[in-house]
Amino acid sequence: MDAAPISLIQDAGWLSTQLALASRRYRTRDEPVLGVLWWYSASLVLLGPVVESSADPASVTLLVEPDGRVLSATASSLCTNPGPRLREVISASVGSLSGLTGASERALWAITTDSLANRVLWASGRPADAVALARAVGPELPVPRFVEVGGRTVVRRASCCLVYETPGADKCVSCPRQTPADRMARLARGV
Repeated sequence: MDAAPISLIQDAGWLSTQLALASRRYRTRDEPVLGVLWWYSASLVLLGPVVESSADPASVTLLVEPDGRVLSATASSLCTNPGPRLREVISASVGSLSGLTGASERALWAITTDSLANRVLWASGRPADAVALARAVGPELPVPRFVEVGGRTVVRRASCCLVYETPGADKCVSCPRQTPADRMARLARGV
């Protein structure tokens, strides 16, 4: 695995390499789709140390497999108020990714809020914890939404990862681009 400081997302060469690897993995050359798909996984990993241990977002290092998959992250320092630092890191990352791929910044911020909400739930946090951190980041980050399904809390997504735009893939279980009834039924079944 390669260690990639979070600031590398702003390096056009490094990011282009990651997107080329994602293009092979997802079998698409659609740049905006690749930008959203790549950020969907990268933001989910990036937010782990921030949510789980109040890490300084600027100190996060992504651990990247040779095939480009971002699998884990570590951080070298803590932060008592991660909201403003997270805003800086996300703004820079989203701006870089949008500029390179043409993916909508608004869509990338929405992906981030869903990643934040999921990381909080995975860390046994409460929806209120996700909402508080999102508000600390600022108005660019949509407020996370949640819904109860079968006695469990799940994220009511604000974003679409666009995986269904790639060959052979369907919409995710929680995809917001399906009818609410279909989404709730699929969430209840877990498929």
